[in-house]
Amino acid sequence: MRILLFGATGQIGRLLTPKLLEDGHQVNTLVRDAAAASDLAAAGIQVAEGNLERAFDATVGRDFDAVIFTAGSGASTGKDKTLTVDLWGAIQAIRYCEQHQTSRFIMISALKAEDPNQGSEAIKPYLVAKHAADEILKATKLDYTLLRPGRLTNEAETGKIRAAARLDDFNGAISRANVAECIRQCLRDGSTGGKTIDLLDGDTPVAEALSGIE
Repeated sequence: MRILLFGATGQIGRLLTPKLLEDGHQVNTLVRDAAAASDLAAAGIQVAEGNLERAFDATVGRDFDAVIFTAGSGASTGKDKTLTVDLWGAIQAIRYCEQHQTSRFIMISALKAEDPNQGSEAIKPYLVAKHAADEILKATKLDYTLLRPGRLTNEAETGKIRAAARLDDFNGAISRANVAECIRQCLRDGSTGGKTIDLLDGDTPVAEALSGIE
């Protein structure tokens, strides 16, 4: 499968890329600084230098089988970047898929994006941006999977999660490594298309947990 990955240099992205390559996918990515992604290029990933905040169609090309969006502005940036990266960047990626007939779209959002009022005032702009991007994605005809993980940790991958169309444990957590494995499984399991899935660490193997979502 030919995949366009946004966010390959992020924490989830760097855990995901080896999995995609191991599964035999061709991976392309867009990064702000190609020099900072030299390790990705060395691993066999096609790296294009560009910016999610601006038009990128001509930079990344087309004819992808799937787009994965794990990009984010990061906690150290201001509300302006939350708006231009987490919201506008996501919208541009969605529109890219619509314009270039790439129907499969996997989006990483956040558990509290379902209801941004559940978040603190500090994180609320991020949750609002995610909520808006999620709603735009759900209104399209794309074959999307919207993954909403809880609080992200750097714990080791267990391969076991809790997954449901709605989880109310807004304070629950999941490791970034387990989220990366969930993305990998969504590419393998077509039944996850058209679904919004909340994710937390748990006791059920990833493939089983995701396949059981109604």
